[in-house]
Amino acid sequence: MAEILQISQLGNPVLRQPSQVVENIQDSRIQQLIDNLISTVQHANGVGIAAPQAGRCDRLFVVASRPNLRYPQAPKMEPTAMINPRIVAASTETVKDWEGCLSIPGIRGLVPRSRAIEIEYTCRNGKLHRQQLTDFVARIFQHEHDHLDGIVFLDRVESTRELITEDEYQKQIVNLL
Repeated sequence: MAEILQISQLGNPVLRQPSQVVENIQDSRIQQLIDNLISTVQHANGVGIAAPQAGRCDRLFVVASRPNLRYPQAPKMEPTAMINPRIVAASTETVKDWEGCLSIPGIRGLVPRSRAIEIEYTCRNGKLHRQQLTDFVARIFQHEHDHLDGIVFLDRVESTRELITEDEYQKQIVNLL
């Protein structure tokens, strides 16, 4: 049975550590972690969560885009565990958009990201996948991939003037959508 995990907050050293390659995907510890991450991200109204956010230094994350209170315009997709993910190629076109993070509650920032990326990852069944991602889902992947390298979205914001509280984001940005 999956459980809701405690989410590591900014300042916790685990968020700044590089993650380790997952060697045995079928290990029950990894499979349980995937189930727990899926439950946790859904419970927290997130669209993605990386293992370091749950205090684990494994190179894996879950992308779980769906409309919710924090991201009302998010596209719907099945939660997908991405193990040992990597970005194979990225477009030179970058787009700035608002990001938040379950590990940095109450703050959003305008973050530049590649609009399109080509990725590889292994799914929880051990199959290698290669695909193109664009726009919001590409942003989620890049955000979560950063977590595996000890990077948080605040590191990518170009100016502190491009930070906003969650309350102001909801008032100013979400109400315009």
